[in-house]
Amino acid sequence: MIKINLLPFRVARKKENIRRQISVFFLSLMMIILLLTWYTLGIDSKIVETRAQIKQVNAQIALYKEKADRVTEIKKKLKILEDKLKIVSSLEEKRREQVILLAEVSDKIVPERLWIESLKADSSKVILKGVAFDNPTIADFMKNLESSALFSNIDLKRSKVQKFKDNVILKSFELLCTKKTIVPANNKTGKKGK
Repeated sequence: MIKINLLPFRVARKKENIRRQISVFFLSLMMIILLLTWYTLGIDSKIVETRAQIKQVNAQIALYKEKADRVTEIKKKLKILEDKLKIVSSLEEKRREQVILLAEVSDKIVPERLWIESLKADSSKVILKGVAFDNPTIADFMKNLESSALFSNIDLKRSKVQKFKDNVILKSFELLCTKKTIVPANNKTGKKGK
């Protein structure tokens, strides 16, 4: 009988198996390293892209913030301007009232016998100070004011004799009147309304 020694074949097969396992291990390791490198590069590119987007968004935010600040500043200036226009309008209305008031008082003066020295007006009252030749002239002036559509409750607060230059004796007086509401007419003639 012939004996065949199979031991070297088995050793060679074992060596081949070990070599194949080592090759598979290193190939698997290389594949894992390649996959991890590819995944890391992909994540890095996404991080770079996201940072670029964040930078772009921050630049847009800064631009819009600058525009929003300018809009806020313009709104503040517009509010100040509107307030100034309201004040000017109010002053213009008060000026028209004073012109109407002065025109009415000048129409009611007794010519060449009575002079107005001062006129003070607020929202509801008018104080007239002046000089007249005598008490009947002051009374005529008060009647004229009572007939006016702008005045009511004419009250003589003070009347006294006053001596002027060259021994001229006149009557100084002070009247307190209640002012009625003045509604300026649409035309510029200075007519008054009730």
